Amino acid sequence: MAVRINLARSSAIKELKTLRKYLSRYKKQYIIGAFFVLFTTGFSMLGPWVLKFAIDQLTAGITSQLLLKYAGLLVGVALIEGIFRFLMRQTIIGVSRKIEYNLRNDFLSHLQKLPQSFYQQFKTGDLMARATNDLEAVRQVVGPAIMYASTTIVSLAAFGIMWQINVELTLLAMIPFPIMALIVWWMARKLHKAYAKIQTQYAAITSRVQENLSGIRVVKAYVQEASETESFKELNRDYINLNLSLAKIRGFMQAAMTFLVGIGSLIVLWFGGRLVILDQISLGEFVAFSAYLANLTWPMIALGWVINLIQQGAASMGRMNRIFEVEPDIKNDQRTDSTIEKIAGEIEFRGVNFSYNGTSILKNIDLKIDKGMTLAIVGPTGSGKSTLINLIPRLFEPQEGELLIDGRKIQEIPLEVLRRNIGYVPQETFLFSDTIKSNIGFGVESPSLEEIEEAAVISQIEKDVADFPDQYDTMLGERGINISGGQKQRTAIARAVLRQPRILILDDCLSAVDTYTEEAILGRLREVMRNRTSIIVSHRISTVKDADLIIVIVDGEITERGTHDELLVLGGVYAGLHKKQLLEQELEEC
Repeated sequence: MAVRINLARSSAIKELKTLRKYLSRYKKQYIIGAFFVLFTTGFSMLGPWVLKFAIDQLTAGITSQLLLKYAGLLVGVALIEGIFRFLMRQTIIGVSRKIEYNLRNDFLSHLQKLPQSFYQQFKTGDLMARATNDLEAVRQVVGPAIMYASTTIVSLAAFGIMWQINVELTLLAMIPFPIMALIVWWMARKLHKAYAKIQTQYAAITSRVQENLSGIRVVKAYVQEASETESFKELNRDYINLNLSLAKIRGFMQAAMTFLVGIGSLIVLWFGGRLVILDQISLGEFVAFSAYLANLTWPMIALGWVINLIQQGAASMGRMNRIFEVEPDIKNDQRTDSTIEKIAGEIEFRGVNFSYNGTSILKNIDLKIDKGMTLAIVGPTGSGKSTLINLIPRLFEPQEGELLIDGRKIQEIPLEVLRRNIGYVPQETFLFSDTIKSNIGFGVESPSLEEIEEAAVISQIEKDVADFPDQYDTMLGERGINISGGQKQRTAIARAVLRQPRILILDDCLSAVDTYTEEAILGRLREVMRNRTSIIVSHRISTVKDADLIIVIVDGEITERGTHDELLVLGGVYAGLHKKQLLEQELEEC
């Protein structure tokens, strides 16, 4: 009782409260599993009682027919117990796998809702550790821990049968159990702290491996293999040491429980033997009593293991809860108008200001982009160009001012509607480890090969694809590692074009292609951009010169705006950038 009360008050149970909604989904299966636990334990207790009668009959004289009858009963009881044990494990462990499935899906779904700022705080390897190793520890709680805890509780009914055999002997056999409860209570806290440290260290190892594999070309280029290996060894050494510390705690706990169970058996053997000699209990009763005590040995040892699983699961659930507790700051809310199903593409910024971690990024942005207009944005690196366009699909939210789409505040438009109507090619092109066809068709439901090929023609990637061994079925490596930077960018452009978006955003996505290919892509894109709102961010004047409106952003402010010719006459930053690029072009031609 003391163990249960202390556990209920511990932080472990607080962390595990998150699982209540998952447990309630499978209430019926757990109830069925509970019946299987009762039947399994009940038949396991029936065996020693049959054995009692068989032993007593042996001492009184028994026929071979009666002996065969008792042998058959023991085999039958064991067989039925085995059947119910199988059903118990299949039901409860099966439910734990379903909860694992649901929890993993919910975890990924929640991660996809979190803002960009979240991913600047948490490493990918850390999140992967939570979605794998931590989740497995949580599954152990809702599966094996519940099953063995239930078996242990039901097995305590054996004390009632033992009490019926002999009260004094039962009281003597129970001497070690209060000590067991104290050990469990004392070790539970140590297990929780130790496992929390282990999971944190495991996350650090996972993050290190992920970074090394993603940046393997940089590691090799700078000849840092030995240094990175040594750093990993240190992390791995700390992880091993933490696990060894946990093993010591577990080892002590299991050894102490086994020792105390052995003490109980010794007490029963000594005093029970005397009771048989004094003819106060029969030999059959003594054998049955010993069998019941033996049946309690594993549940008592399992109790320590269950506490271990609960503490591990609680530590892991705590790590997952820290992620679940992060509320997405960009989401549909009471301002959202669910009747909006499409957008036309007019965009307007009204006095927009944006800061990140106290640093001002955008200041007093007033800008209107008419439906079907092509806007170009230029400016120095770090001036806020990418931040500005990231506000349009609501990857960030402005702290001050308003952003309107078709004259309505952007918060009124459902997120899925807004983003479904935007084709966005970011600076850092990301491709999946899948076929070229799947990468181009990502975000479009069941696109035809003709549609994919047409998008590839527009982005000028179709000739490269024709040279690949499997063409559109060519598998790409992680992040598209087996194709060039220019090919990645053109594949990403094809992906955006295929969506036929109302708003097309190209964030410096032609930087890795040559000027000839760039001109060909822009020529094709002009047809796509007709009647669509388009925003192009670039450092090249050749990319932006034909835009309907060009703005120059410096230190987060719009310092110049106009057409290409108007900005050249102005003689400001844009004109200076134009002269510099003309000079570079002349030098290259010389």
